[in-house]
Amino acid sequence: MFAPPKEIETRVFSSMPDHLRMKNRKSGWSFGKGSDHLHSFIEGPSFDRAGNLYVTDIPYGRVLKITPDKEWSVVTEYDGWPNGLKIHKDGRFFIADHRYGIMQFDPASGKVTPVLDNIRREGLKGTNDLIFASNGDLYFTDQGQTGMQDPSGRVYRLRPDGQVDLLISNVPSPNGLALSPNQQVLYVAATRANQIWRMPLHPDGTTSKVGAYIQLSGGSAGPDGIASDATGGLAVAHCGLGTVWIFNKLGEPLYRLRSCEGLSTTNIAYGGAENKTLFITESDTGSVLMAELPEAGLGMFGQE
Repeated sequence: MFAPPKEIETRVFSSMPDHLRMKNRKSGWSFGKGSDHLHSFIEGPSFDRAGNLYVTDIPYGRVLKITPDKEWSVVTEYDGWPNGLKIHKDGRFFIADHRYGIMQFDPASGKVTPVLDNIRREGLKGTNDLIFASNGDLYFTDQGQTGMQDPSGRVYRLRPDGQVDLLISNVPSPNGLALSPNQQVLYVAATRANQIWRMPLHPDGTTSKVGAYIQLSGGSAGPDGIASDATGGLAVAHCGLGTVWIFNKLGEPLYRLRSCEGLSTTNIAYGGAENKTLFITESDTGSVLMAELPEAGLGMFGQE
């Protein structure tokens, strides 16, 4: 259907040091992962204004900091399963925790506290990823164990005043989120459908005519983390294929980034000079990969 996309080389930015890898420790989150003794499973890359990269370690409830000099440290550890992470422009860290819902971490005090653990007395399935709009609205996915056998995953919006809006409730495994440059469209990775869904955002806060924007194939999982670039294009981490795809604003494939490590390319974040370096979490090996791209990524809310 399309010409083969050009290949862009990836290389290892940094790997988790051995002393931070868990040994002979079990986690309930490891269900379905093939082993009860994971050394780690990093996700949720996000940059602060100083250029530090933060990642989550889902099974062991950790948030780790990687300095520009590639020094790793644990900045918090608690009994949750943190997945997606984004930084508010006021400095707070917001976490999509599979176990507890939406959490926040105050780097000054070190405390992790709940923000949203239920909606109208109904528990969440298992939140996965999140993104801020420029007005402070927080969009997040509630994935749980949904998939083609149970296409009931949800996408919510949490407004700064605390109001929660359910935008959609029939996604087979909603995962990563990205906003278009004009913030009139929300993109959602529907992992188990191997698709990226396009959700128009209307002025009244609703969505309609949601459609499959990109159809992928192959891999043992599907599209995971996604990120928009300044031209309206989309970067898609294809977990289980060891690939990141770069699409233009029409959804046409331009580039393929092949992992130089494992196949679990789970999530991505733009950073580096002119925001043209893409950083990729490869969760099987506990590594962060990097690749130089021709177009800059959109800046994060926490960097404003």
